[in-house]
Amino acid sequence: MKVRLGFVAMTLRLENCSPSKTITLKNIEKISGYEHQIGRLTSIAKENLENTLRILKANQYDHIQIYRFTSKLIPLCTHPQFRTWNYCEDLSRELKAVGDFVKEHRMRVSMHPDHFTLLNSPNPEVVETSIRDLEYHTNVLEAMGLGTEAKLVLHVGGKYNQRSEALERFKSEFLQLPERIKSRITVENDDRSFTAAEVLKLCRDIKAPMVFDLHHHQVLNHGEDLSVMWPEICATWENTGLPPKVHLSSPRDDQSPRFHADFIDADAAVNFLNIIRPWIRI
Repeated sequence: MKVRLGFVAMTLRLENCSPSKTITLKNIEKISGYEHQIGRLTSIAKENLENTLRILKANQYDHIQIYRFTSKLIPLCTHPQFRTWNYCEDLSRELKAVGDFVKEHRMRVSMHPDHFTLLNSPNPEVVETSIRDLEYHTNVLEAMGLGTEAKLVLHVGGKYNQRSEALERFKSEFLQLPERIKSRITVENDDRSFTAAEVLKLCRDIKAPMVFDLHHHQVLNHGEDLSVMWPEICATWENTGLPPKVHLSSPRDDQSPRFHADFIDADAAVNFLNIIRPWIRI
């Protein structure tokens, strides 16, 4: 395993370079006519994609090869009001340019659908909306020309006061997904509901890669030995041809451990790397 570092979506280095500009439904409805509304959404999305490419170019200059795209690249495209919008066609040039740059420089990219994407919800409408959101993310990565090496990161979801049933619902919904979506999904441990050990078992059951989040593990664990779990986590990636992926961040403080600090605790990071050192290849 080769250690490479990256970051999520935003950069402080470049000015006026947000990849997440958006518009509210209330404001888009002030624009008269569906075609003009789509024109406005397309204009915002083009700017987001052009800024994404700027960020990738800066990353290449700085030898940063890992990057997570924002889920907000194309505003409102999953809203029922704009379901007929062929955003991948309208944005084909910009999407392809991003994908071409990623492939040319062999970058590792991913997306992380938002917290409302809940495959294990007991509410069928929430599950339907979640699947539609996964379709959007998959559409974007496909339009970029990226293969299944470009992954989607999901949390299991809520416990809904029925932990085992919630896990089973996730399994059931996951296994029913179209292969084009299912083949991109990885599952991450969280800081509220499901520990790394629970997610590891789930990933083995559904044959999906596991993303290990160190911060979440620090907040929610049952004293599991990470040195025992780590090779098992690595094994979930064996059929992907990719090295394991880790989310590395630190708690803000002891009073607010779930919130992210501005910087990574170097001691915690080094301790983690020392634990997994036997599986690291420089």
